[in-house]
Amino acid sequence: MITNSSNVTNTNLSPKYKKRKKKFGNEKTIIDIVFDFFNYTLFAIFSLICIFPFYYLFINTISNNKLVRNGEIKLIPKGIHFDNYISLFKVNDLGTAAMVSIARTVIGTVLMVLASAFVGYLVTKKQMWGRKFIYRFIIITMYFNAGLIPWYLNLSMLGLTNNFWGYIIPSIVAPFNIILVKTYIESIPQDLEESAQIDGAGYFTIFWRIILPLSKPILATVAVFGAVGHWNSFTDSMILMSGKPALYTLQYRLYIYLTSTSDLSALMSSGGGSVSTGVLDATLNMRTIRITVAMVTILPILLVYPFMQRFFEKGIMIGAVKG
Repeated sequence: MITNSSNVTNTNLSPKYKKRKKKFGNEKTIIDIVFDFFNYTLFAIFSLICIFPFYYLFINTISNNKLVRNGEIKLIPKGIHFDNYISLFKVNDLGTAAMVSIARTVIGTVLMVLASAFVGYLVTKKQMWGRKFIYRFIIITMYFNAGLIPWYLNLSMLGLTNNFWGYIIPSIVAPFNIILVKTYIESIPQDLEESAQIDGAGYFTIFWRIILPLSKPILATVAVFGAVGHWNSFTDSMILMSGKPALYTLQYRLYIYLTSTSDLSALMSSGGGSVSTGVLDATLNMRTIRITVAMVTILPILLVYPFMQRFFEKGIMIGAVKG
């Protein structure tokens, strides 16, 4: 005779088991409390270690320049002022350069994510002609390239010098991102695509209606990689846009400002110019200028990343395939 387990009540439990359940059931033991304490403490310390560099940069940008130059600012800002930011925002064409960087980051990231997703999806299809050759040809470009001069000559012949699209087109196809997307798509159950094909859906419909929505975590990761790369890049602006300053990115414009200020500071410090010590401390303190430039360039990424982080979700495929 089989007894239904649902009919077993607490009255059938042994006194020893009842005592053990009462002791360990819903109450935390001393070991649990100690573990939680050390666990929270460890993560709090780790969080402070991650946050402190940005805090240190910020307090040095708003503190007295002379104290910053002497390394006296450690944890608390002293002589608070915002002259460093005001001086930086007075740089010529800084607003235009910021708009160029924003446009480049948004357009370049969107196109790169779409291209990485579509190419990554196509190379997972065994029906695709020359699939292995195309995939390996893309991957090999990660390890071999012609060099800087052939790269520049190629873009020049394509008319991408002194052209905004010179920022966008060369970076649309990113082999590493394609690898990430392809690997993720291969983890999606084939039952979803097969059921859609039975209903008459084509490859593009499957890609747009099924693959893209289910690939949000990896696409968000790729988007973060692409956005950071576009936002921080300035060498291509220096090489490709030398004849059109209106297309300089924010990073390159700040690099020019930093370089010119460094040269002027070195000239005045060596006696090549007459300037008061107060003006030199206020306007030519290279330490504060570098820190202020760093703070301005990393701030947009710090503001955008928390919104992208919510897409790094787990278990998105749970329940997607019905048994």
